[in-house]
Amino acid sequence: MRQEDGMWAITRPGASRASVLLPTQDEAIRRATEILTNDGGGELRIHGTDGKVRDQRTIAPGNDPHPPAG
Repeated sequence: MRQEDGMWAITRPGASRASVLLPTQDEAIRRATEILTNDGGGELRIHGTDGKVRDQRTIAPGNDPHPPAG
């Protein structure tokens, strides 16, 4: 989500503060994808400048020790 100072925030679900602040939305999306991949995957919600969710992506785990068969 974009902050008042123009920085883009990466926030974990339920957190009241941003984990990371980056100057562009593209950088924030890339870093959030890395974080989710390393944390075992999850849902990435991308907010527009109006604060509304404009995109949602499912991020797969990066190092799944028990990947599904097949």
